[in-house]
Amino acid sequence: MVQPFTHRNLPRLLLQAREAVMLHTRPSLRAHGLSDQQWRVLRVLGEHGTVETGRVAREAFILGPSLTGVLARMERDGLIQRERDPADQRRSVVRATPRGKRLVAKLSDAIESHYAWLEQSLGKPQLQQLYDLLDRVIALEQPGDETVAEPEHEQEI
Repeated sequence: MVQPFTHRNLPRLLLQAREAVMLHTRPSLRAHGLSDQQWRVLRVLGEHGTVETGRVAREAFILGPSLTGVLARMERDGLIQRERDPADQRRSVVRATPRGKRLVAKLSDAIESHYAWLEQSLGKPQLQQLYDLLDRVIALEQPGDETVAEPEHEQEI
């Protein structure tokens, strides 16, 4: 006999929450011809400027082989530029083009208005508590890290 689960399915709940939030974001992304992955890349570049491709992969949660294809399409569409890292020719760096930067600015307005709606609907303290709890869960689940990091209070889709 299988032991019954006593806890709710947290990974499924997190995926459901992500999908619920993305329901508001995806139409804007699609209207501009962007996939979720392309938006995550542009968001990283919008926050950090020129970024090494390994960092883009980590921060956008895209595996290396998939990132290669995503970046190729984005470069073809004039959203990003890739080049060798001047400090280390073995590495590549990525930056948003002026077109990519304009797209980030335009989409960030719609996304920020959705965050404002979430904040109004949940209440600022509860939304902050959600961010803090998610940061703590992420920190707890990091391999080899037995401490809980302080939340960074970053908001991201």
